[in-house]
Amino acid sequence: MTDQTTPLIQADLHLIMRIIPHRYPFLLVDKVRDIEPGKGGVGIKNVTFNEPQFQGHFPGNPVFPGVQIIEALAQTAAVVAGVSMNLADRNMLVYFMAIDGAKFRRKVVPGDVLELHVSVKRGGGKVWKFDARATVEGELAAECEFTAMMDLPKA
Repeated sequence: MTDQTTPLIQADLHLIMRIIPHRYPFLLVDKVRDIEPGKGGVGIKNVTFNEPQFQGHFPGNPVFPGVQIIEALAQTAAVVAGVSMNLADRNMLVYFMAIDGAKFRRKVVPGDVLELHVSVKRGGGKVWKFDARATVEGELAAECEFTAMMDLPKA
């Protein structure tokens, strides 16, 4: 993703929560690694059985919902944008504008570690566009392209 001279940035849970407003149970990213500002990064979501969605999706056969995979990809992208624009502690809100070509390739279940790969197609201002794919142990679980608007409160 980058040459050897550029250090990659990592965002732990504390930095993630300084960039995006999401909180449990809707904060779906545990960390973001390999952030290259303006280019992309990789989010990590540890899928655990005790999450509230598994009470009803599906009882006796828990499957992590596809819409939450897309949301986790978007949260990862928002962290990448926030790091790229140095927006920690600015109360940034991010809104979907479009989700295109979403495809789901495999089930994601408790015990899986979901890797959330996002690449910036266009960014730097209020509107960003991303290519995104989610994998489990190198196997494609979901993919999409989405556009999002970064909304900052007036300074």
